[in-house]
Amino acid sequence: MSYESTAEPIKIGYLMDFRLPEGFPKTYFEDLTQPFDLVFRQAGEQGLLDRPIEIIYREVEGLPKGSVKAVIDAYGDLCDEGCLAVFGPNITDNVVPTREAIEERFKVPAISVTGSDAALGEWVFSFPMGSLTDEPIFWSDMLTKGGHTEVGVLVEQSLVGTTYLENFRKACQRRGIRIVAEAAIAQTAQDVSEAVRTVHDARPSALVHCGFGFGIVFINPALETLDWNPPRFTSTAFQNAWLNPIMWNGFMGWTGVDQYDEGNMVGQKFLDEYHEAYGRRPEWCVPVVNRDVAMTLVRALSDAHPLSPRGVKEALERVKMMPAASGAPGTRVSFGNWTRRAWMGAGYLVARKLDPDGVNSHLVDRFGEE
Repeated sequence: MSYESTAEPIKIGYLMDFRLPEGFPKTYFEDLTQPFDLVFRQAGEQGLLDRPIEIIYREVEGLPKGSVKAVIDAYGDLCDEGCLAVFGPNITDNVVPTREAIEERFKVPAISVTGSDAALGEWVFSFPMGSLTDEPIFWSDMLTKGGHTEVGVLVEQSLVGTTYLENFRKACQRRGIRIVAEAAIAQTAQDVSEAVRTVHDARPSALVHCGFGFGIVFINPALETLDWNPPRFTSTAFQNAWLNPIMWNGFMGWTGVDQYDEGNMVGQKFLDEYHEAYGRRPEWCVPVVNRDVAMTLVRALSDAHPLSPRGVKEALERVKMMPAASGAPGTRVSFGNWTRRAWMGAGYLVARKLDPDGVNSHLVDRFGEE
């Protein structure tokens, strides 16, 4: 009965649109991938799927360091391999231009963590690890709570940076906050001393950084040179702090937007299972975010009729109100025919600050809580 009892695995693509540096800690890659391995294995053991899932990885250097072409080519390769859905690309500057190729050529659903509404479409779904529209509102909320009425802004010269800024201007106007200075910086780690001095000289009481995150590396040293230590706020770029000690030091002292909340019991239960499976308990956003993506794929794959790219796309649209491991307690995952952003409720984002130990962070605020 071996012929009748066996089936090829379901193929899912995992497109990483940035290359991890040489010598990068193995645990970072494991934090990205092991949540999928664990959830997919549990789905098989629980009888939710009647065939195994094979993850096919592609790692390329997209923007901001590489090119969009490399990302589009890698997506096409995964489609040629027979993947029914692709997790990625995930950097906004890559997802927005890749969407056109996905919709016109590939027609294989993408699940991204982009924060850009412009990336969403018939075939592109998002678990936004941040939002270019929502985060500026949350910054203005925190600035108001802190009593700040004047702010300076450092803006990375990129689609991410300029979109953040556009929405932050609107949020500040609604809150009665005046942006007293805006200064452009590179989207990679470059000398920012003149830009920081420009903002400093305008005498704001707080500082905001708009961008993907690499541009933040030399801001703290520039602030130290000026003997200036303002309250400072950044985006989900904050999540890059876990890349390496350079990025961690770059984000020290900043309040960032994040998605790990130790009060979310769905997430804590998953980390208990993760610890039992792998002997580690990585308490930051990526494992719980990727768990939510993996669980959503399990629900869609078990409900896809037929088991084809379009069948999976339509099954993703039927995933409703699934309890999320990421975000504040009560966050849910829901898609729909024209709903492409997964997490529901303001609490899918929280605010955190880094601890000096180089490992941990602590909760500062939950959005939606007055």
